[in-house]
Amino acid sequence: MSKRVVTFGEIMLRLAPPGYLRFTQASSFEVVYGGGEANVAISLANFGVDAVYVTRLPKNPIGDAAVNELRRYGVDTSYIARGGDRIGIYFMEKGASVRPSKVVYDRAHSAISEAKVGDIDWRGAFAGAEWFHFTGITPALGDNVAELLEEGCRIAKEMGLTVSCDLNFRKKLWTSEKAGRVMGKLMEYVDVVIANEEDAEMVFGIKAPDTDVTAGELNLEGYKYVARELHDRFNLKIVAITLRESLSASDNNWSAMLFDGKEYYFSKKYKLHIVDRVGGGDSFGAGLIYSLINGKDPSYALEFAVAASALKHTIEGDANQVSVDEVETLMKGDASGRVQR
Repeated sequence: MSKRVVTFGEIMLRLAPPGYLRFTQASSFEVVYGGGEANVAISLANFGVDAVYVTRLPKNPIGDAAVNELRRYGVDTSYIARGGDRIGIYFMEKGASVRPSKVVYDRAHSAISEAKVGDIDWRGAFAGAEWFHFTGITPALGDNVAELLEEGCRIAKEMGLTVSCDLNFRKKLWTSEKAGRVMGKLMEYVDVVIANEEDAEMVFGIKAPDTDVTAGELNLEGYKYVARELHDRFNLKIVAITLRESLSASDNNWSAMLFDGKEYYFSKKYKLHIVDRVGGGDSFGAGLIYSLINGKDPSYALEFAVAASALKHTIEGDANQVSVDEVETLMKGDASGRVQR
């Protein structure tokens, strides 16, 4: 019997110019549906997990299209609330070389941003589940959404679920001060935290000494400090931090670390030539959750998560499209990219 994981957040319509065209050059946009927690659910479904995705979507054909996108991967959409007027949209201009990617949001008054306590059947969604996952993007959508999420976290803990959170700070959605206040309250329910180089600083003011993320330099001792500070401040079981060294928009070094309260683990490093970096952190989170719910040790869980997210950087769209076997092949060292016949 497969493990059951529930994720909650906003799924959006992504509109992107073909290839590497700029917004001003585009005469058409390619359609993708995605969002932090939806990407995690799809990744987990591809790994054979019973993934449940919870959100609120308008009861119209565009809302139906988003639901259908989830269902085609086997994600359980039974507990998605329907209502409101619109789905959130984001426009994505893919960067290359020294030109960074750009995102423009059009998500105000989306269906989920107007959701309120009582809209979600949490107990139904959590029945038989072992894990609940959310990101810091979701409570940033509004005080009402933060309250709904807190209701979900409280019920998840009552029902014995492990709760994970990817901090995912978005400066276009809220300030560091508000993020710290709201997320600090939610962290009372959280067991596992996932962050990147900047999240811990922007949300909780915890900074790795002697690190400049824009210069592509990492101080691993500094990240030990950040992980321990997060672990101790919020009484966490596990802290995982993705370590991205941005050489350019097209080429990154990608690795991660994990701290379980006793040991620090550092993964192998992958040199990535990027096809699409959106969802890289989400695919890492999914790999970590998949490993931990299946009883893998911290070292394996970290390496699986990093390999899964390394593969995601080679895949167009928001969500990872790889199998457990493909991830394990890369973990074992086959990064040649040779044709498999």
